[in-house]
Amino acid sequence: MKSEVAAEGQPVKERWLQRKASASYWLEAAKKWSWMIVRFVLIFGISFIIIYPILLKLSIAFKSREDLYDSMVIWVPRALTLENFKLVYQAMNYPAVLLNTLLLSGVVMCLTTLTCVLAGYGFSRIRIRGSGLLFAAVIFTILVPTHTIMVPLYLNFKSFDIFGLFALMRGEPLNLINTYWPFILSAALGMGVKTGLYVYIFRQFFKGIPREIEEAAYVDGANYFATFMRVVLPNAVPAMVTVMLFSFVWQWNDSFFTNMYLNEPKVMSSMMASSAYSIATFLSGGGQAEMARYVQDPFFMSMMMNTSVLMAILPLIILYLFVQRHFVESVERSGLVG
Repeated sequence: MKSEVAAEGQPVKERWLQRKASASYWLEAAKKWSWMIVRFVLIFGISFIIIYPILLKLSIAFKSREDLYDSMVIWVPRALTLENFKLVYQAMNYPAVLLNTLLLSGVVMCLTTLTCVLAGYGFSRIRIRGSGLLFAAVIFTILVPTHTIMVPLYLNFKSFDIFGLFALMRGEPLNLINTYWPFILSAALGMGVKTGLYVYIFRQFFKGIPREIEEAAYVDGANYFATFMRVVLPNAVPAMVTVMLFSFVWQWNDSFFTNMYLNEPKVMSSMMASSAYSIATFLSGGGQAEMARYVQDPFFMSMMMNTSVLMAILPLIILYLFVQRHFVESVERSGLVG
């Protein structure tokens, strides 16, 4: 009996050994390992390209002035120092600029999300004559460069008036330049940075929500507004997280509108545009007379600029560390991929 079982099991073992030793088995293994190596090289290469500038700025920011002129120091400083951060912190008036940027980006984020979620829901559910043309106009705002409308935008906020009411009451229009009102009004009226993209995200997300959910709410006696607030919005959290993060980061990094509307470096992006002048002015005087001789040194000023850029993006890096998981989940569920 045992010999029969062995005889019956022997061919199976032999076939397994033959398959393992066959050329096709090794070919499949070679393809598998080759694809793993290629994938690793691609991911590592792309990650290095993205992370390299940050690593370089970190290396430069922690260098001392002696390490800057030491040919033996390339990546790792001989002695880590925070002196560069202290100088940039004082030269850029970092606390006030950081607070202004946080407040402006936060207000713009909330207003943009509120406006775009209403517009996106309207485009996805309400069908009227010309709605397709209106949505095409929204998409057109994504394609049109903002440089083409910078002159009318600037003149509009420089002489801001509503049907001549301000000119009638004050004798002249309002001048909103060098204030935060252009950003707030643009976000509240759906004309902020990348607003067309946000409306498109919400529209695509709402089109994926079954209408039966809203119809069930209508049957239960809920009106249109109550259905939107209690049924639709709780299901739109992924899309809202995506839009909120996008609007916050893009407003934080926006330099086009901030330099156009603000005459003074009040926020982070406009401060970065004039950081070289601010640092040079601070080092030339204001209790930093001993550092004045370094202002003419391009290597030292480059080190200061790298430190200022790192301090400008540091809050965004910290924000990403906390919301990275929620951001990836929201992007996957909001219709941006797939």
